[in-house]
Amino acid sequence: MSDFTSNFWSVYVTAVTVIGIVACLFLLWFSGKAKAMTANDNTTGHVWDGDLREMNNPLPRWWVGLFVITIVFAGVYLAFYPGLGNSAGKLGWTSTGQLQAEIAKGEADIAPIYARFDSMTPEDMAKDPQAHAIGERLFMNNCSQCHGSDAHGSKGFPNLTDADWLHGGTPDKIIETLNQGRIGQMPPMAAAVGTADDVKNVANYVLSLSGSPNDSVRAALGKPKFAACAACHGADGKGNQALGAPNLTDDIWLHGYGENAIINMVNNGKVNQMPAQAQKLSPAQIKVLASYVWGFSNTGAAK
Repeated sequence: MSDFTSNFWSVYVTAVTVIGIVACLFLLWFSGKAKAMTANDNTTGHVWDGDLREMNNPLPRWWVGLFVITIVFAGVYLAFYPGLGNSAGKLGWTSTGQLQAEIAKGEADIAPIYARFDSMTPEDMAKDPQAHAIGERLFMNNCSQCHGSDAHGSKGFPNLTDADWLHGGTPDKIIETLNQGRIGQMPPMAAAVGTADDVKNVANYVLSLSGSPNDSVRAALGKPKFAACAACHGADGKGNQALGAPNLTDDIWLHGYGENAIINMVNNGKVNQMPAQAQKLSPAQIKVLASYVWGFSNTGAAK
């Protein structure tokens, strides 16, 4: 880490830049001053095949002029912009500053559009054609990569249209999720459940909670062992939105369906992450996006 806290790289970049420009100037000067080795015939004295001689003509003036202009431009650029190590240049320009300025300009340009939605409730925005169109574009750009363009999700990525919300599906909860992101963690529970046979029994009991095909004998044996899971999923298996623990009774399987998938989950656990969007989207954008997402599972209210 010492390389990143010292000024070595600043000095290195400065030296390479300055030496490069000086070397170009020297090369230009040397090519203009070089004299022919043979004074009378303007050749270098090199001869091939008996009569093929190398001439020592000067560089074209236009080429030399362009070269000089390039070097002068480099000097002016380095004086005004960062290029010599830690030197910020007279203009104090930075890529971060330019990005922030562009973001600020973009937010100022779209502020009048979003101002219209300030007094609207999420329910009203879900019905508004303009808000719906903006929300759709925000969703396609920021959410569809994981949840799909139709919001139906895929394995490991929640379906946003089925009203099954791990942390709650109210507009406020959706805004909270968008702002802060979510980290869902299912710890490995095999040791708490018991033997490998006990884990299989619990898997069948979990399947029975949603009326899925199961071994009823194993499910009955697994019911007492489910107590190790009840702390999060509840004694009835209906989950806990405060913890983000899934409802096991609704036949919706985020990470895969069937006995083997449940056994794998109990044995190995799972960590899932929904990234926070507050750094990417403004509060107004998140409000519109939340109303759009809310509308997926509240189509009757959104129409």
